[in-house]
This record gives sequence, structure tokens and C-alpha cells, in this order.
Amino acid sequence: MTRERLYLFDTTLRDGQQTQGVQFSTDDKHEIAAALDALGIDHIEGGWPGANPTDSAFFDAPPQTAATLTAFGMTKRSGRSAANDDVLAGVLNAGTPAVCLVGKTHDFHVTDALGVTLEENVENIAASIAHSVKEGRETLFDAEHFFDGYKANPAYALDCLRAAHDAGAAWVVLCDTNGGTLPHEIGEITSAVIAAGIPGNRLGIHTHDDTGNAVANTLAAVDAGARQIQGTLNGLGERCGNANLTTLIPTLLLKEPYRSAYETGVPAKALKDITKISRMLDDILNRIPLRSAPYVGASAFAHKAGLHASAIAKDPATYEHIDPALVGNDRIVPMSNQAGQSNLLERLTAMGIAARKGDPGLAEILDIVKAREAEGYSYDTAQASFEILARRSLGLLPEFFDVTRYRVTVEKRADGRGGMRTLSEAVVVVEIAGEKKLSVSESLDETGSDRGPVNALARALAKDLGPYQAVIEDMRLVDFKVRITQGGTEAVTRVTIDSEDAEGRRWATVGVSPNIVDASFEALLDAIVWKLVHAGADPAKVAAE
Repeated sequence: MTRERLYLFDTTLRDGQQTQGVQFSTDDKHEIAAALDALGIDHIEGGWPGANPTDSAFFDAPPQTAATLTAFGMTKRSGRSAANDDVLAGVLNAGTPAVCLVGKTHDFHVTDALGVTLEENVENIAASIAHSVKEGRETLFDAEHFFDGYKANPAYALDCLRAAHDAGAAWVVLCDTNGGTLPHEIGEITSAVIAAGIPGNRLGIHTHDDTGNAVANTLAAVDAGARQIQGTLNGLGERCGNANLTTLIPTLLLKEPYRSAYETGVPAKALKDITKISRMLDDILNRIPLRSAPYVGASAFAHKAGLHASAIAKDPATYEHIDPALVGNDRIVPMSNQAGQSNLLERLTAMGIAARKGDPGLAEILDIVKAREAEGYSYDTAQASFEILARRSLGLLPEFFDVTRYRVTVEKRADGRGGMRTLSEAVVVVEIAGEKKLSVSESLDETGSDRGPVNALARALAKDLGPYQAVIEDMRLVDFKVRITQGGTEAVTRVTIDSEDAEGRRWATVGVSPNIVDASFEALLDAIVWKLVHAGADPAKVAAE
């Protein structure tokens, strides 16, 4: 059966930049565009030329992509021709093969926000699209506030769409700008648009997530006949965000009826990179990835209950709707005080450690985990620390080095400009193959600002590990979480650290103590030891040398 083509339009670099707290640099935009292009996106909307220096710089030196690079702008203003509108000219002068022009389609916004007549607005849409097409651009029309406009005045909203379509728009895109429309409404109205003469193969959908339905709304429009999908990576966007392409793309490729009915520009091989791309974006934004995100979240294929883990070990399909490898993700069987031997065996197998049910060592590990979690540890979200614990209990953890002592000081001193500055300093002494090494490090960033005692500790610990130094040099701390929890009869501090290396591996470790510095140091130690284990570092070879 011949599958119908669906086209993917990404607006991460434009609409995604409207997210509160998000500001891409030009280099960021180039990096994201390259990832989108490799994924197989059809259109990449780069921004609004002239709206800000970053967007202008991006279009001054645009990336070379197989995807169609698209500039965003608005239809011409009343009182001037399309050829003499400087804002429209700025978009066309960006030189992109495609442009996306936004225009009002809700009568309320036309008369109250723009302050023009309904007829003028229709004329502005038609003239702008026609001028852009005449200039040789593939032109898309974003019908702003369309669904609200259709519900208020369907005849006028359709007049706006026909004006764009008849003027030569390659795509007419229905926008749920306020994000308040529900899936059944999206489906019904999209069907009505097609019945009114706008063909589905020139109809797009652009939804926002203000009711949590952006993905469902997009699929409803596809079901009704729309053939272009607009969205963003990780659902970035103003307010509650846009339709999430990292959810939509796997759904379209892996779920029926979409898998059999449609094809996209994303091949199965590229789909395996979608988790990495999602986390790359969060890394650029210095944000913590959402663990519960569908398909790409760290917990998307996590199985905590012992019953689930036992079933998963027999057949993953019992509690997984897809194979996590299809989207580049991993199955996780967390360890916690709810764990049983099924969870433990599954986790040990994933670590490459052979064990059998009934082995006394398994019961010992479970006892340690449960006792530690009563003290405040959480191995549910710190899988690397659990692995260190299990290997140590089973006698499978190499002795790389020993920390003989450490000290951290925090000093407030005059800055020479009439003010005070804080300086944290750490001293760490380790013993490697009988040789002691002392490292001292301050915690200052490139601006000379103090990053705190934990940062000083991390720097000192990783400053000189002798023969292991080359192994850990690509490590970096990407997240640091502190929680005061109840451990036994006293409150204690739990520190969880996320680390990452140049290969894109990310792992979490945990430390617990009444002292935040001690808890942090424990988590830092586990992070380094885990890296050494997985890098294949050999203490025996070091001792021999």
C-alpha cells in the first residue's frame, strides 16, 4: 500500500525561542538546525529577520541544509503596497527559499487589535502572499487565531484562508494560537476547512499546549486530512509550549494507523537519535531534561515495581509499548526499598554482571539498599551509585584510589574595590598505588566569581588522579540537587549529582550526610569511580607500573 506523505515543519528556532527564559545564540541556532536537518525535518524556521540581532546574524550566515530554510514574518500593513512594506521586504531579503507569513483570521483581532476593516485584512493577506510568490519564495500562511476565529465567524475565517490559498500559498496553516481548542473541535473544523475547498495536501496544523492537548490536537488534524505538522523540539514555546515533535515523530513512525498510512522525511535510523537530540537541546539551554517525557525521558522505560520487572525480564512487551532502542533510549529497572530480586537481577544483567535468583549476595544487596534508603539515600534516581554499591558488595569493584583526607574552606575577603568577595578552596589528598597526591583548587569561574565549596571539591578531586587523569578529563557536572530529608530520627542532607562525558553518557550518583559537603563529596567520588569502571581503567596495570 502506498503511504501518504506527511511534512514536518520545525519552529524551535522561532516559536521555541518565545519560551520564558530561553534565548538562543547564533551558534546555538546553527547547532540545533544541523541536528534537525540530520533528523529529516522538511522545513526549519530560523526566526524573524530583523526582529533581533541574533536572528539577523543567523540569516546573514545561514546554515546549508537539505531541509528548506524558512524565514518568518507578517503580512503587509494597511496603507502601503506589498512591494513597499519594509517589514515584509526584510523577510524576503533574508534570501531563504521559503517564507512563513502570519496574518489575522479572527474578526475580533482584525478590528480590535489591528484596527482595520475585515475587507482590508483579507486584501493584505492576498497581496502579501502574491508578492512573496512572485519573488520566487515558497510561501506559507500562518492563520493566526484561526480556530477561535472560525468558532466566532466561520465565513470570515474561511475567507482569509481562501485569500491566501488563491494567491498561491504552498501551505495554509491552521493555528490554535491560544491553545484552548480541544481535539474533537480541531478534527471537526479541519474537516470543514477541507470541505470548503482548501485541499488537505496544502493544509498545515500549528497547535499550542495550553490544555495539554497539543499533540492530540495535531493528530486530530492529521486524521481530518491536514498534511503538514508544525511543532518544536521538547515542546518549547510561549506559555505552555507548542506541539512536541519529540513525541509526535515517534508516534507517527511507530504507532498505527500512522505508521502504515503515512511516511515522513525521518528514517528509522535517524529516529534512534531523537533522544540524543532532545537532551542536546536541554544541554544547550542548561535545563534538566524532563524524566517523564514520552519516548525520550530518562524514566520513559523505567520499571520500579518488582512485579513489572519480573514480567519485563520474560517479555518487555508486557509493560513497554515500544522497544526503547527504536528511539535511542534505554530500559531502566530502578533500585529502591520496593525492589525485589527480579528488579535486582534485571539491573545486574543490564550492568553485565551474571547472577542467579537465590544467590545470597542478592539478598545482601537488597538489605543494604533498603537500609540505606531508610537513612535517606535514593537509588531510584541514582543508578550509578547503585551500581557502585552492587559491585562492591559482590567483590567486583576495582580499588582505583583511596582518599586519605580532604578539607574545604570558605573565606570572605576584601575585593580591593571597597566590597567583599567570597573564595572557596579545597584540598584533596589521594593515594594511588602507594603514592600520595595532593591537589588544591579554588572555585572561580571565568569572570572571577566564586562557584562554591562543592565546585572547589570537584575541581580538586579531578585535578590530578595520575594515571587515571586522561579518563576523567571529559567528565562534567551537569546538575546538582540538594534535599533535606528524614533519615532515621534526624534530618539529613541528600545530594544527587548528574554527570556527563564526551560520549554523551549521563549518570547520577547520590550522597547522604548531615553535612552537605560530605554528602556532595560522596556523590562526586561515586561519579568518578563509575566513569573509571565504564572506561575500563585497570588498577592492576597502574600498580605494576
